[in-house]
Amino acid sequence: MSGRMRVSRTPLDGLAVMERIPASDARGELERLYCSAELGDALRGARIEQVNRTLTRGRGTVRGLHFQRPPCAEDKVIACLRGEVFDVAVDLRAGSPTYLRWHAEVLSPANRRSMLIPKGFAHGFQALTDDCEMLYLHTAAYAPAAESGLDATDPDLAIAWPLPVEVRSDRDRGLARVAAGFRGIEP
Repeated sequence: MSGRMRVSRTPLDGLAVMERIPASDARGELERLYCSAELGDALRGARIEQVNRTLTRGRGTVRGLHFQRPPCAEDKVIACLRGEVFDVAVDLRAGSPTYLRWHAEVLSPANRRSMLIPKGFAHGFQALTDDCEMLYLHTAAYAPAAESGLDATDPDLAIAWPLPVEVRSDRDRGLARVAAGFRGIEP
């Protein structure tokens, strides 16, 4: 039994959506969450250095928009293992033709989609159901001094969150807005 994945590009250069294609038989199924051979080109030779899991209890909760500044910038592979999320990536690369544009995908176990978010992008999501469990694969270890983010409700980003944004952490509510002098990041 061997699962595989299909990688599709998005309108934002470097941002990809992966669809996991399981192998099934009478016992159940096997689903590949990561394969360096299949994702090597998209990750430009980087390796996975850290794996994290989150659990978001309440529907409507927003986490993000988070990123790490260079030299600790990271690529991320994001999958939803339980529940359903509206997953968002925002292009923050200085000089990019799609600077400050965002792309979103609904991720869930049912649709088997994951996002590959490259360096230079911020990431966030909104839980569309209660008890959303997410898996993160990172190409760099978490570096608190490099941690940064932008306000998920910034009108200059105009992210069309599907539910009212009511629950966020104190830290996320205090993140800067683009208009507050943000000039992008060098990937």
